[in-house]
This record gives sequence, C-alpha cells and structure tokens, in this order.
Amino acid sequence: MFVGHYSASYAGKAIGQRIPLWVLFIAVQLLDVFWGFFVLIGIERVRIVPGITATNPLDLYYMPYTHSLAAALGWSVAAGVAYRLWRGSAARRESAIVGAAVFSHWILDLLVHRPDLPLIGDRMKVGLGLWNVPIAAFGLEALLLFGGMFLYLHSTRHTRRGGTIGFWVFSVALLGVQAVTFFGAPPASPHGAAITAIIAYFVLAGVAGWLEARATGTAAATG
Repeated sequence: MFVGHYSASYAGKAIGQRIPLWVLFIAVQLLDVFWGFFVLIGIERVRIVPGITATNPLDLYYMPYTHSLAAALGWSVAAGVAYRLWRGSAARRESAIVGAAVFSHWILDLLVHRPDLPLIGDRMKVGLGLWNVPIAAFGLEALLLFGGMFLYLHSTRHTRRGGTIGFWVFSVALLGVQAVTFFGAPPASPHGAAITAIIAYFVLAGVAGWLEARATGTAAATG
C-alpha cells in the first residue's frame, strides 16, 4: 500500500488537531522510511521480480526489522515516546496518536501484501494479497485516501481561499502517483526503489505541511 497509508495521517489530524500534518505523513510511512535505509545499508533485502504480484514487482523477502509485527509495535512505541519528548508532557494524547499512525502502516500492509510480513523476526509470514487484484487494490487505496481526507477537511477550519481545493488537488495527484506505481515500469534496482521511496515520503510530507500552513493561515507546518 502507498497512498492509502495517508488516510491514517488525515484521520490522526482530525483527532489530534495540534499535531503538524507533516509529522503524521512521516509517521504513517516510517516503517518504509526505515526499510529504505535498511535496504541501502544491507540490513534488509529485496529483489525486483516482475509478476510476483499483479501490481507490485518487489519481492520483499527479508524485512524483519521494519515490517514484522513485533518490529512495527516497537517502532510505534518509540515514535510515540519521541513525539512526547519533543512536544512535552502535555502531548500525551498526541503521542498516542502518532504511535497509532506508525502502527497503522502494518495493519494496512497486511491487506495488500502477499505473505511476506513476518510476525516476529523472519518467521510466520502473513499477508492477504490484495495486490493480486489490481482494481480492488487501487479502489481500496482511493477509498482510504479520500475517506481520510474527508474527515480531515470536515474537522479543520481552513481560513484561506483555496485551502480545501489545494488538498483535493494534492490527493488526486497522489492517486495519479499510485496509478504509476501500480501500472508503470518496475524499478531499475532494489537500491533505486529504496532511494525513490525515501525521497518521495519526505517530499510528500513537506508538501502536506506547506498546504496545511497555507490553508489554515498558521505555522502548522512547523507545529
């Protein structure tokens, strides 16, 4: 899953108004950010195998430190603690939301991955395999993305003209990127896939923070 993860960012923002949106955009992709870095330094491994699923050519055969259930729980707790240390003791509720946003990544991945998500270490791998049903997988991503954005837009006061329109345009663009990843050419190499993912996640978080600041007329992009 890619853009569907951002539904948890929007939902988290709807619940925790004080959390900068860019933080939640990073949180929901944190496991993949670490995955990208771990692939680059050889801690986790991936192969390009066109056709391994109908929509995703990555054979994610070894990722125990980012995408096992145990690891996801650990990173979620760590993210929540880090956010509380950053924002102070008054941010207990927001810290829990950030931690939940991180863990949402594993839950949503479970729906689409083939059985390559280990429960602990590199053992007992699970995955419901929706990537093998392209229309259903793409439809789920769109439903989640726009559902989360709907919650966000109806819970946040946008004071500047075009703020809401900006988020609609952004989300449509995200869905276009998803279509390219589903139906475009496979990555040239595992390292290329990792680098592209890392850059994309930080760029999208930056755009989300910029849109939030412009839409609300506040310094939301920096908290």
